[in-house]
Amino acid sequence: MDASQRIDQQIAGIDDWRGRTLAAVRKAILAADAAIVEEWKYMGSPVWSCNGTIVVGNAHKDKVKLTFSHGASIADPHQLFNNGFGGKVWRAIDLFEGDAVDARALTALVRASIEYNLAKTKKPRKAGTRA
Repeated sequence: MDASQRIDQQIAGIDDWRGRTLAAVRKAILAADAAIVEEWKYMGSPVWSCNGTIVVGNAHKDKVKLTFSHGASIADPHQLFNNGFGGKVWRAIDLFEGDAVDARALTALVRASIEYNLAKTKKPRKAGTRA
């Protein structure tokens, strides 16, 4: 089973608001760039990458957590980050039951993370990808 299938299976196995929320954030993340790759890492977590890790998603008992691997280095004009401010690298978005997913703002944040990864690695953008 590949990573995308595992993520599908995980989402299908969570039959409450967390599954719906994880599905919504996945859609917003994948909308950011055609070159995003889905991975399955860290003992069972969905990971989205493009020239490096962008974000790790986890459904916890009371929240869905999106942890951006270089969140401290990217602009967050919509102030989506609400956790992880004590560290120098990671930032997180904790979504609780009833929280709305701002898909447009999340997609923009993912694009900023991709641009950070590209600048960090100094890799040219892959041909055929969305900007």
